[in-house]
Amino acid sequence: MLRVRPIQFTSDVAGWKHLLLALGLVCVEDHSDWVEFDAGSGRVALHRTSPDSPDSPDSPDDGTTLFGVEVGDLAEFARRTVADGTRAELFDADHGQAVRVTAQDGFTFLADKAASRTTSPEADPGLAVVGTWLTLDVSGAAQALRNIGARPRRASPDFADFSTKNGGILLVRESAEAAAGGLAFEYDGDLAALEARLAAAGLAAARAGSVLTIQAPRGRTVTVAAAP
Repeated sequence: MLRVRPIQFTSDVAGWKHLLLALGLVCVEDHSDWVEFDAGSGRVALHRTSPDSPDSPDSPDDGTTLFGVEVGDLAEFARRTVADGTRAELFDADHGQAVRVTAQDGFTFLADKAASRTTSPEADPGLAVVGTWLTLDVSGAAQALRNIGARPRRASPDFADFSTKNGGILLVRESAEAAAGGLAFEYDGDLAALEARLAAAGLAAARAGSVLTIQAPRGRTVTVAAAP
């Protein structure tokens, strides 16, 4: 099993909940400081953090997006990933056991155990969560994603993307340093209708060709690209 599940850190959980619901995701777990949403394909988690401001400079996580996935059997996932050539270690995280995957460019991400293999049928079926990995080593990152079980879709020297068995898209883009990109989605539907739905919810969105850019809490943005 492999499903995309980025984590959005925010001091404005209510604002992000409003945005995700307007996009067509469904809340499936709400513990106030930790909230999970299902899209038609993939999942998003919100993690409450302190505001990042001049009065609170010790909260660099506010507004950042953490690249991550969910899997079925942690030990088996780690074993297969290592056997295919990418470093993966099972360890005890603050929230329980997880697998830490480390790529050749130094980028690390976690694979957590999925509570279920399915996502809510009430979510907009056209919306897929996109986890973005920025790196100078596109080919190495792409190989690491193949090694965790992602399925190649498209590739070029500066770009590669993958589908996953249980939902969501994994995207690699060329960048000067290894990092996670912001929260993004892919939409297999009418972008104009989605834009109208967001406007009805009071959310500002700008459309440029096949991409919607939506204003998110605390000056962040979310992108929704038309499915290829």
